[in-house]
Amino acid sequence: MRVVINIDVPDLASAIDFYCRALGLRHSRTLDGVVAELLGASSIIYLLQNEAGSPSSPDAVEGRRYTRHWTPVHMDFVVEDLATATERVLRAGALRESGCVQWMGSKCITFSDPFGHGFCLLEFDDGIYRAEPSLRSGA
Repeated sequence: MRVVINIDVPDLASAIDFYCRALGLRHSRTLDGVVAELLGASSIIYLLQNEAGSPSSPDAVEGRRYTRHWTPVHMDFVVEDLATATERVLRAGALRESGCVQWMGSKCITFSDPFGHGFCLLEFDDGIYRAEPSLRSGA
């Protein structure tokens, strides 16, 4: 099974710029003038241009909002160097929303993109979460 990630954005050009600069993704192509395909992650990411206020589904009660919002699903981007990646996403226009949280062999910082979507940068000590809590101080 493959996972494809779709992100609604109000302005395709600025979203392409943000995600390419912030995360080093590559704009592969634009489909029908309103969908941008980004490569360079473990999943293909599609940016979908949709106007603020437009319905997200036929029965939607509320339209799309691009101010900071909460959703139970968000993306974590695994990076090799959290400090370097943090500088990069901030320069590209992300807003830092948390300090660095260390848990089970990982370090994580929460951000939001310029379109209100939350995401995390995540660095692992050994590629995955440890099965046991660390006995090291501060971890």
